[in-house]
Amino acid sequence: MSVQAESGVRTPPNICARFTLSPEERRSRSARAAAEKALVRIAHHYGERPSFVLLGGLVPDLLCSQSAVRHLGTTDVDVQVDLEIAAGAANTKRLERALLNAEFHPDSARVWRWRSADEGVRTVVKFELLADLDDLPAHQEVRFDDCENLGAINLKGTGFASRDVEEVELTAMVGEDLRRVKIQVTGIAGFLLAKTAAARSRRLPKDWYDIAYVLRHNDLGGPAAAADFVIARFPDDLTGAVLTSLLELEANFSRPGDQGPAGYAAQMGDMNRALDAPQLRAEAVTVVSTFLERLRERGAI
Repeated sequence: MSVQAESGVRTPPNICARFTLSPEERRSRSARAAAEKALVRIAHHYGERPSFVLLGGLVPDLLCSQSAVRHLGTTDVDVQVDLEIAAGAANTKRLERALLNAEFHPDSARVWRWRSADEGVRTVVKFELLADLDDLPAHQEVRFDDCENLGAINLKGTGFASRDVEEVELTAMVGEDLRRVKIQVTGIAGFLLAKTAAARSRRLPKDWYDIAYVLRHNDLGGPAAAADFVIARFPDDLTGAVLTSLLELEANFSRPGDQGPAGYAAQMGDMNRALDAPQLRAEAVTVVSTFLERLRERGAI
């Protein structure tokens, strides 16, 4: 299978602008439930376990399932599609049909974004397809062969998600029936490296929050254990652009007043207004510094 880069004079999409929060896009637990239900519908209509890999805001709950502190949530279903592309045109065509059958509709301006309204929680769920193709520039849109409206956006760093994969089972009501589906989800190493690359690119509060939350509350036991897992999964990859992203992460969490701790504290506060913001900022500095210190202690960076 091949993918076709969009031709003409179209400029790369504004990656910061695309994630500006509007009232319908504000993160919440109810919006997360709607997004997960939509994902189950898509996988059900796909007909078998999809080849795409889930990353983004649905993943922290799965990586931190033992924590009593819940993640804020998301309105997005972000998937990494390198494995779908490698499997060929039959897979991408099947995915397009599944999206249509799951009551999603293509965005008129972006082939990599589809939308579905959930009237029950008054939110719009976005399904976004991300690729990491070496032969295309960053932020390039690509169209899939044999698909009418389906494509992906080429975002460097998201490929780590497809190189650290776990399988999970999700359940939700589809119509009047309870459906069980199997989904590939990125593990903690793939999540952290993909999210760190995203944070470097767009510097949004939700990215800083997601990283610090997963480092603090992951099922492995905390930031040092997460660092050990990153080293085990990607021992030869923590150089070049990846190293730059990690060092920029450290720089943005070096002091409580930096944008990283500020983003973490603000979004944690959205979950519980009674939480102490200065304490949350200090917590964010600690977990990120512990993560980076562990990578250095092990000689990984």
